[in-house]
Amino acid sequence: MPSVRITSVPPGEAPVHIREAWVGLVLPLAREQPRRYITSGVLSGPRGFIQMLRHLFASRLTLHSGFAVSTLPALELLERSRPAAARWWRENAPHLLQAGRHFVFPIECCEAVD
Repeated sequence: MPSVRITSVPPGEAPVHIREAWVGLVLPLAREQPRRYITSGVLSGPRGFIQMLRHLFASRLTLHSGFAVSTLPALELLERSRPAAARWWRENAPHLLQAGRHFVFPIECCEAVD
């Protein structure tokens, strides 16, 4: 399965020390190649479909290029190395703990791993 190594602190709404916890981890990719995705903040973004539509029409969503990583496997790997950081995600962004949700890590923060 193709993977990506997080090589630098990704941007985002999580506190810096939480985002720093990703650095060095090798995460399985949801899609093999980086793509452009419509994204939102993990704290300020929509929590469901109706909110997503509202954010879309209010121009609160942005377009970013990056690697998509499924949130559940990513948090399982984070739990092994930085349990406090994984706990932060579970407590502060529980809406991301559903199948089909993804983190998008910017290309410049990652390197592909075979």
